[in-house]
Amino acid sequence: MYGPQILVRTLSEETREDRCGNKWQYHSRSDHHSKVACWGVVFDLLVTNPLLRRHVEAGVVCFGINHEMRDFSNDRKKNLDLVLCTPNGEKSNETLASLATGYGIVLTDAEQEILNDLPCLKRAPVGSVLLALEAKACMTAHQRALPRLYDELNSSHLTVHGASEQAVAVGFTMINVAGEYLSPDLNKKDRYSDPVWSHHKQPRDAQLAIDKIKQLPRRAKVGDVGYDALSVVVIDMRNDGTPVSLIQNNPAPQLGDIYHYDSMLSRLSGIYATRFKDLA
Repeated sequence: MYGPQILVRTLSEETREDRCGNKWQYHSRSDHHSKVACWGVVFDLLVTNPLLRRHVEAGVVCFGINHEMRDFSNDRKKNLDLVLCTPNGEKSNETLASLATGYGIVLTDAEQEILNDLPCLKRAPVGSVLLALEAKACMTAHQRALPRLYDELNSSHLTVHGASEQAVAVGFTMINVAGEYLSPDLNKKDRYSDPVWSHHKQPRDAQLAIDKIKQLPRRAKVGDVGYDALSVVVIDMRNDGTPVSLIQNNPAPQLGDIYHYDSMLSRLSGIYATRFKDLA
């Protein structure tokens, strides 16, 4: 589908600027990559799911951004990157299409035409959460980053389902397989004249991250514990201004693997079609 290609195309642009005047494609202090990834998932879901399109046309499904969900049983709270929801108040003028402009999402002419033909998905105060998206990335220092990556992803599905058993919890993960990487944390001065490179043992480091993500619990039905759908997207990103590549061969999940983006999308579409068929 379109989401991963939209993500790498958009992240190929240097749009994040730090205090030193350095421009970056990816910055760990920014949630730009998460917003773009979630946008792509919702775009693909709208393209592939006729029921969701009908719900959007009828105005019974909207979206929320950085929505705080609170686990009723443990009083745990977490802000989710993007949610599809029923509206709980007046809809705003912000739409999925206007988000594309605001996020600087780079679409092909064909993708733009598809977006233009989709029903207008609007932002609104969040009523009942139908689908909650969490997007995380592991770009450098893979082994050191794994405990936090796992904990952040694991807390998301627990919070979502602690708030609503019926809600669909979706995890999107982006893993970097580049052998060299410019980390904004290590480049506090002019990175153009005096870059400090991080070096990775690839594909070993990326595989470690993927294996950790595969340890996350997944659920097959309402009442189980875990993500309803979970994907791993592997990219090659040096963060030096060169184009980002989407990796299709190993260690990326292969077509048919449950962690492949297309498998995640197919599962999401099926769950939505059955779980919310009576939404009115």
